[in-house]
Amino acid sequence: METRTKSLLSIRPSLDHIKNTDDPASEAYFQNEVLRPILKFQNDLFVQVLKNYFLKHKNSFYSLSLEKRLLYIENALQKDIKFRNVLKGIIIGQFTLEEYHSYRSKSAALNKRMMQMLIQRYQSQIQLFEIP
Repeated sequence: METRTKSLLSIRPSLDHIKNTDDPASEAYFQNEVLRPILKFQNDLFVQVLKNYFLKHKNSFYSLSLEKRLLYIENALQKDIKFRNVLKGIIIGQFTLEEYHSYRSKSAALNKRMMQMLIQRYQSQIQLFEIP
């Protein structure tokens, strides 16, 4: 297991610009030290997963205005439980065992943070979802 932990931590991007002064047991600390690097590392996969989601839903996303596209993304992540679970699995699969144990104790709050961060990430990259 030690090898897995070292491997996971070694491939995560370093986010030196985030100064984390929070208590290591806090949700904000977990967000900044664990979730943000994982989301950045997995960004290309998240983009492809959302594009596939659009495809499975008959590409209705592409006929919407910009404002409605942003809302579509938000609704997909908040209301489609299966889709949420796929996204959470992509994130949780990158946790070390120690991080997973920490996550378990406050999973409800951290799941909300994960989805909010993903919504913001997707919406800020909306140009990636244009048809070429």
